[in-house]
Amino acid sequence: MDEVTLALRWLHVIGACVLLGTGAGIAFFMLVAHRSGQARIVAHVAGTVVLADAVFTATAVLLQPVTGALLAWRLGWSLREGWILLSLGLYVITGLFWLPVVVIQIRLRDLARQADAAGAALPPAYHRLFRIWFACGFPAFAAVLAIIWLMLARPALTLW
Repeated sequence: MDEVTLALRWLHVIGACVLLGTGAGIAFFMLVAHRSGQARIVAHVAGTVVLADAVFTATAVLLQPVTGALLAWRLGWSLREGWILLSLGLYVITGLFWLPVVVIQIRLRDLARQADAAGAALPPAYHRLFRIWFACGFPAFAAVLAIIWLMLARPALTLW
């Protein structure tokens, strides 16, 4: 394998690690902050989470399809291979859950900041949005795990 292909593979794997790692880390820290019940803690952690998603997750989300397509092209893989098509479908599903989560995280941060500034408890809207945020995490995280498995196993799949 030539150096360019190795570099693409490395970037693609690092991108997958970033998606999995930031997803797990963000979920953990938001859950711990939420469980504290303290608006100030939630506001601070949610602010960090929004930043981490913007810097790390969004970058990986944009680069993964690029490195994946270039890698497939260099290795002579058709983008119509079953495992690649299934990975792409799961990637879209992940995005359909992740994009609302980003918006919700910003809203959670803002609601927590407002509650902290007012010296008030986290409002009912915060708790409702947190439940939606939490529920969206499971299918998105499962889809990323499945994509990584597909990337590693590259099973022979016939989708149509």
